[in-house]
Amino acid sequence: MRKKMEEIKNPNIVMPVAITTPLKDMVVNYIGEKLNPEDGNITVEMAIDVFAAEFPEFLMAIAEENFLRGYQQAMYDIESVEKESTG
Repeated sequence: MRKKMEEIKNPNIVMPVAITTPLKDMVVNYIGEKLNPEDGNITVEMAIDVFAAEFPEFLMAIAEENFLRGYQQAMYDIESVEKESTG
């Protein structure tokens, strides 16, 4: 049975972000000030929400690229299967 989209969730997006670079430090601090989470942890999901609200063109560019690469890979896979079945 297919899962609803709400049920499909990457467990990595709810893990706290480790600050390992100056950019992460800046982003995590900004998100922390913006959302003020009770436990003080910032997750990737929180970052996505903030970027979607404040910098949607950034996320759209990533989403579009990801979609196009996935579509391209699917086309390669179809061609590969067709070649194997006729070859």
